[in-house]
This record gives sequence, C-alpha cells and structure tokens, in this order.
Amino acid sequence: MMNFAGLAGRAAIGLLMGTAVIAAAQDKKARPDKMIVSGTPVAEAPEPHPDSITDGSVTLANGQTVNYRAIAGTLVVGATDQQDATIGLDGKMLPDSGMNDPEKEKPEDAPPTARIFYTAYFKKDAAAEQRPVTFMYNGGPGSATMWLHMGSFGPRRVLTTDTEHDAAAPYKIVNNQYSLLDVSDVVFIDAPGTGFSRIFGKDKAKAFWGTDQDAHAFERFIRRFLTKYDRWNSPKYLFGESYGTPRSAVLSAALQNVDLNGIILLSAILSFDNSIDGPVFNPGVDQAYALGLPTFAATAFYHHKLPTQPGALEPFLAEVEKFALGDYMAALLKGSDLSDSDKQAMAEKLHGYTGLPVAYLLKANLRVTGGEFSKELQTDLDTTTGRLDTRYKGPDIDPLSQGADYDPQSNAISSAYTTAINAYMRTELKYGRDWTYKPGAYGDSDFSWDLRHQAPGGPPVGQGEGGTNVMPDLAYTMKSNPKMKVFLAGGYYDLATPYFEGKYEMHHLPIPQKLQANISYHYYQAGHMIYVNENVLKQFHDDVAAFIKGTEAAK
Repeated sequence: MMNFAGLAGRAAIGLLMGTAVIAAAQDKKARPDKMIVSGTPVAEAPEPHPDSITDGSVTLANGQTVNYRAIAGTLVVGATDQQDATIGLDGKMLPDSGMNDPEKEKPEDAPPTARIFYTAYFKKDAAAEQRPVTFMYNGGPGSATMWLHMGSFGPRRVLTTDTEHDAAAPYKIVNNQYSLLDVSDVVFIDAPGTGFSRIFGKDKAKAFWGTDQDAHAFERFIRRFLTKYDRWNSPKYLFGESYGTPRSAVLSAALQNVDLNGIILLSAILSFDNSIDGPVFNPGVDQAYALGLPTFAATAFYHHKLPTQPGALEPFLAEVEKFALGDYMAALLKGSDLSDSDKQAMAEKLHGYTGLPVAYLLKANLRVTGGEFSKELQTDLDTTTGRLDTRYKGPDIDPLSQGADYDPQSNAISSAYTTAINAYMRTELKYGRDWTYKPGAYGDSDFSWDLRHQAPGGPPVGQGEGGTNVMPDLAYTMKSNPKMKVFLAGGYYDLATPYFEGKYEMHHLPIPQKLQANISYHYYQAGHMIYVNENVLKQFHDDVAAFIKGTEAAK
C-alpha cells in the first residue's frame, strides 16, 4: 500500500505506504527518547523474546494438506557491513570482534542496530536445500508486513468483504487455501522499526530509514537467515509490494554473490517521477498524468461514469493506453504552445475516457492528480473514490476540498488486518504477548525517510540530479544474473501505483532487448492489494506458483 500524502497535496515522505495507517501525515510532537516512571528508567533495548516454534497445517484449494513448522523470531543486523560482521546470530558481539560491547555502553552511544522480526514457514518433511524460499515484505516506506502476512500467501488469512467496509470485530481468521506453501517456504519480514522489529543505538533513524539504508538492512537479514537455517543452496525469491518493489530492486543489486531465481513485484513503482500522487509539484515532467490515465479509465468504467460504457474492460484499456502515450502525451509536452482548439478537443477526448467534466479538465489544464480524480469522479454523490482500490467508495469528509481527504479502501480493511495480526501472533504463533505490534513507524517522533539513492555505478548520494529512480538497480541485477526472471503484477483499479506505470517502467529498463523476455506481466481486476478479492487471490496464487516452478532450477 501507499500513503495518502498525495491525496491532500502533501508530498515527500510516506509516498508509498504498505499500510492503511495515515498517521504519517499528522503533525509530530517532540517526545523524549526515554521516559521516567517512578524514578526508574525504561530500558532502551530490552531483551528480545526467544524464538517461538509452533507446528501447524494448511489445507489448500486442491485438497492437499501441507504440514509446516512456523518460527517467529528476530535477527539482529548492524548498520554497516563492518559492524554487522561483529555480531553473532544470537545478536551479541562476537568475542573476538575487537569492538566494544554495545550492552556495556550507554544506549545513546551504542552503534545502531536493528532487531528484525520475521515469521518463517517451513514445509515439514521436505528437502530444505532444494526447497524454494520466498522473502516477503510490504512497503511504506515505514509499514509492517501484516498485509501480505494476513492477506496473501501465509497459512492463515483474514476475511474481508470485497469493496465493502465490514462491521467491527469479531473478524474471521481462516485456513488460507491459497497459501504459497505448496511450492515454497515463505518468510514474512517486518521492516526495522515496524511490527515487532525495533531499532537501537546512536542515530538509529538515520541508520535504517532511507532507500539505501533499508535495502542493506534487508540484505544483511537475508544473509543471516540463509546461514541460520542452512538455506544458502535453496532457490531464492524476493516478493515486495508497493514500496517493497523499489526495495526489491535495490536489495537485489545489494545481494552481491547471491543470485536470485526470481523477483515478484506487486503494485510496482521504481521511478518516483511517475507517481500520480504529486506530479503537480514536479512541473515539466508530465508523463505521470499519462501513466495514470488508464487507471482513471478503468475506475470510471467500474463505476459507470463514462459517457459511453464499453462492452469489456481490457480492450477499452488497450485503447486508452495507446492514446495516453500518443495523442495525450504529445499534447502535454506542448505546454503553453497547445492551441485553445486543440486543448478543447483534448479535454473532450479525456471526458470520454474518464467521465470527468470537460470544464473541470480545462480548468485543470488537462492535468489531474490521483487525489483530485478520487474526489471529483463521484462528487455529484458527495462520494470519495478509493485510492488503493478505486472500486471502494465512501462519504466525502469535506465536500468542498480539492482532493480526497482519506482513502475509503484503507478505512474499510485496516481494522480487520490490525486485529488479525495481533490475535494471530499471540494466540497461534505464541509470540509477542507483552509487546506492541506497530502497523507502521509513522507515529515515531523521529520518523522520516531519506529518499536519496546511489544506483550501481551512479554518482554518490547527494550528487545526482532528478527524483529517486531505482530502475538502474533492477537493470543491473538482470544484466548481472541474466537467467533471473521478473514477475510483475498489478491491479487495474490501483490509483496508488497505477498498473500502466509499472508496465512503462519495465519497458524502459536499460537492459538488452533479449532480457525483456525475462519479464512476465500479470494484471487483475482488483486494486493495490489484489489479494483482498478472493477470486483474484486464487488466480494470483496459481500464477506465482507457476512462476516459481518454472524458475526454481534457473533454466
């Protein structure tokens, strides 16, 4: 998931949330790093819970029963390679490290470390070395991985009614017949500072909250995980959703000498200049408007807001895609040189594809952001259209606002997922009973995200020009490992990371033409979190399972 920052004209941090929590955009009040209660200081880095090991089973849609072992636990990583090499798998300093023991230092002076929480599911009675392992994570940046964990491929999932806001608890947590455990072991990872993961030490926020810092923390985690569970020789996959997709690109390039069999990108964005959330703050770079247009069209089709309703969605979208990169993009590139008559004709054409009034499109100078579209499409009904999934809708918060003030899809499912992860962790996985599970890091007083990035072979951080773009990282990985495959997935009704944006970026990767054959494209009639639609989840499982089966031998 992505943050709603762009909905109200807020740019910068929180661009791509993997959660529906919208506290990222709230004002943050300064808080002390430590609290004193009855004169007793609270420990900065309490001892982690011991790993919890439980056994379970899941019955799949084909009738197969998979018995598995679940391990909920943490691994400690350092903020640099040098520091990380001095930390043992138990999270303590190695005796011959030559480094000071951070436990003997003042917490504020200790080198920064991240205690990363994960839940790993291993199929029992399987040959571990030959068994694929898939590392899964949501995005944010700053989100826990409760969405993928409780909605996609784990052994349990929470039921929500597609496109509706369900009544409050109790919610149903059920056997997940679409779990990926039939073809791969799965590991759900909470990013540093989210879920049960915690960060400690001097300058801890700067050490782990940033494009490159985050990817290297995940890289070190994966190396430690492969060592702890003897999985170095297993087929390996990365699975990221939303901001998890740029994380996967940077992470794949950082995993030097660890060839991956495949990368699964769900609801992708690799170049932030392509975001439909805030292109108004990036004048002169117009392609975001063109890349968002097919999602506008799909949404208007779904809500029957088009002046002429097409017979089928996908042929209609193929027409819109061609128009978006053709006549529409050409008109945008002309800027003020576009004649009044051509501007009028373009507005009328856009009305036919989006349902937005011609007068509104002219006033917007043919350029409509995602948040503005969400507010305007159903404004005659005082209704706001969803962002993460535009099939959802809800009452306007402020009928007079320019853009959407909230995301109805986020509000519809967040309670169910938050409840599910908290109940499931403590009752079934027997972990974290006295800990707080943080859906995101957005409420932390020092939370901010360093979007600066150094691409492989690119200029040092702070010396490059342009917005954050990790397409070079994925291209580097694909060229370095030419047998690795990429699985791109998206929903037609995703206004957070429009599906056409992901397709555009894949076709513009700086790779040899023959490597384009290593990319497969999969689109579904769903939104950002395609798995909330059970029929789509079934198809998505089958598609991902086929991808893993076809690539686990790196053919």
